Amino acid sequence: MSNRSWHLSRRMLLQGTGTAMALPWLECMSAEQNGAQELPRRFCAVYWPFGVAMPADDAEDRNWGWFPTGAGKDFQFTDVLSSLEPLRAEVTVVGGISHPNGWSMGGHDTGDVFLTGASYRSGSYLNSISLDQSVAEVLGRDTRFSSLTLSSDGGVGEPTRACTLSYSREGRPIPAISSPRQIFDRLFGEEAGVAAAVQRRRLGNATSMLDRVLEHSRSLGRTLGVQDRRKLEEYLEAVRSVEQRVDRAQAWLEVPKPQIAPGTVNLDASQEAPKEYIQAIYDLMFLAFQTDSTRVATYMIGQVAGATTIANAFPAALGLPGNWHGLAHGAGKPGGAEKLGRFDQFLAQNHSRFLQRLAATQEGDGSLLDRTVVLYGSSNSRTHHNHDYPLLLSGGRGLGIRHGQYLRYNEQQMRLSNLFLTLLDRLQIPAERFADSTGEFSDILS
Repeated sequence: MSNRSWHLSRRMLLQGTGTAMALPWLECMSAEQNGAQELPRRFCAVYWPFGVAMPADDAEDRNWGWFPTGAGKDFQFTDVLSSLEPLRAEVTVVGGISHPNGWSMGGHDTGDVFLTGASYRSGSYLNSISLDQSVAEVLGRDTRFSSLTLSSDGGVGEPTRACTLSYSREGRPIPAISSPRQIFDRLFGEEAGVAAAVQRRRLGNATSMLDRVLEHSRSLGRTLGVQDRRKLEEYLEAVRSVEQRVDRAQAWLEVPKPQIAPGTVNLDASQEAPKEYIQAIYDLMFLAFQTDSTRVATYMIGQVAGATTIANAFPAALGLPGNWHGLAHGAGKPGGAEKLGRFDQFLAQNHSRFLQRLAATQEGDGSLLDRTVVLYGSSNSRTHHNHDYPLLLSGGRGLGIRHGQYLRYNEQQMRLSNLFLTLLDRLQIPAERFADSTGEFSDILS
């Protein structure tokens, strides 16, 4: 690659009239002085609870089932996923696979392990690292935020009723953000002038404090027994995690955040108005990717405890009776498949809009979607049934993933962690295995 003066770094800023903003991707960014600049690789996962409508193939209401009819490339979307028809060549519907470790878990428990594949046997609630965090450890090195963890309920919830999809390498839940305004401020809020000086001082104080904690802990550890030493090590892991976040914040403090007009997103959207709220969350994930603020994002649309605000409010916004959990339980009754199917359709329409925005946004000689892998799914098929996960894989054509197909498997022979391992490979994340993986998921490879 030639060393030309007009080659620009994506980190270069436009400055003037008292403002600074990050440049969009330009053709002259195709190389840097030290060689070719590779376009970003990204990963996104979106999860919903309680499963989907699954009427029998010969049922009158079959078209309200989530899974398509037909197979392979000769498949047809039902009414539920019909909004994905314009994206047919960009998506793969997957059925018949799951996490074997989830088969013996309670029907409301498997959201916790959707991205980890971990086992919660013997009353132990120790999780393992989630797929998104495995990706973030590598792809997050070059962005202001290593990952973006979102959910409609926020926080971490409780074991088997988690409100987050993301888990650290130590298996600890990563708190999710739920407020659109808070998400926007974190991604694009100003840190200039006096506020930046205060932030520098706070970060410097935090670093000094952490250094003192670590120094004192090392000397203390020599006097402790085995059990206390283990607890201390867990504590120190948490301190090191804080230390890494402080270091990252210091490194990015002098780099202005991208300037996005607050009116671009409905920041006043709340869970009580689900149509506006879900759209706002998807808009924020899109902007985070478009501005290269992060390359990894997760969104838990709802958690599996049936009495949450989000589970109660969402169906009512569509004029459907009862709460989300109740819709799922009624899917096998007369008229029940259509009621849940209409709700599944609403979720799919929002997801389709997100994918279409990624596909319509140019990056290099392709689109944002070409280098973004998006996993969309649930850890139930029918509610409480931890088999045959409804899954939709999108994007990543520029990473060697092929689409335009409906794939079904025997879960005794194929498992979800095999798909995860193959996605890690396509995202160029070194891994010999993931959770209980047994091989690759070759049917999506181009």
